[in-house]
Amino acid sequence: MHSSTSVHTTGWFKWGLMKMKVAVLPSSVAGNSSCVRMHLFFTSLFPITLLMASHLVSATVSKSFKECSQFFYMQTPPAGIRGTSLKWICQKYADKLRYATLYDSSRHLPLYSAYIFKKSDGKRRMDTPWMYEPQLLSNDESSNMKALPLSEKTPPLIEDSQLVLEDYTDAVGYRRGPLNPDLHQAEPDDKSSTYTLTNIVPLITDFLETSWNPYLDIVRRRLNNFCHGKSFVVTGVTVSGAAIQRNNRDRLIIPKHLWLAYCCPQFDHNSPYEVRFMFPSYGGYALNEQAGFSVVEVPLKTLETFLRSQTDIDSDMAIFYKGCVAENPLKKKRDLTNVLV
Repeated sequence: MHSSTSVHTTGWFKWGLMKMKVAVLPSSVAGNSSCVRMHLFFTSLFPITLLMASHLVSATVSKSFKECSQFFYMQTPPAGIRGTSLKWICQKYADKLRYATLYDSSRHLPLYSAYIFKKSDGKRRMDTPWMYEPQLLSNDESSNMKALPLSEKTPPLIEDSQLVLEDYTDAVGYRRGPLNPDLHQAEPDDKSSTYTLTNIVPLITDFLETSWNPYLDIVRRRLNNFCHGKSFVVTGVTVSGAAIQRNNRDRLIIPKHLWLAYCCPQFDHNSPYEVRFMFPSYGGYALNEQAGFSVVEVPLKTLETFLRSQTDIDSDMAIFYKGCVAENPLKKKRDLTNVLV
């Protein structure tokens, strides 16, 4: 049961021992026993030094979304969001980038996840283990998200850098809610990649089941039916300061609101009016409270104004570049005709 933890916490030592075993001594010291002892001492000390450094250096996933800008409309992340402990996570699963998450490392809370919606049947994955982000521990770790160790207690290095499953043990009335939900993805691996705790926020169970999940399904069906091109989606939170403690420490920061915005530049211009005005962009937000707080759907500008009143962001905050501009189907047709001629 504890083998995975042992491998994780002693990897540097094993690596160091391997280095010591294969170290080749220069001919000038091979015959000198004191030099040999000194050489082996420093060789064995090297991995310990690296281990100490991995504890002392503040881990940073990245300082920008440069490597995963494809998940944002016009490759431009939301502007105007401030913070002193932000980490830009390019979420990677099975050696492929899946989506992007802006993560507040001081509060162990994702502020938003940005992803490309995939036409989906709405089914969920039931066989995926919960995962964590290794690069929040150290830049030297794998860039692929990893399954949490199957042990009674999560290793301290993981727990100090992000939330773990134990944080939800006493969170009665709350459930793990994904910002990038698996029902907005189509491929099995894309669905699996949403099961990392850096994509999860604590939501009141009644709210999740009666308000937010039904809204996600409405968005899914709307984009399935009326979006002809890529749909860029950003889902985020506002924070009130409420928290659930574990071991006398604030561990679970409770979102005050959950919000979502989508951008579909290429949509069906012949769709019914009750849907057409919700393109190319629209959004929604809801209070993370007990049942009865439904999602309020609003235009993108209205959502941005609301977020300015609830969050520490700049006055020029923008979720999508230039507000998400609709593609002109007539212009595209003319351009195609000119190319063919």
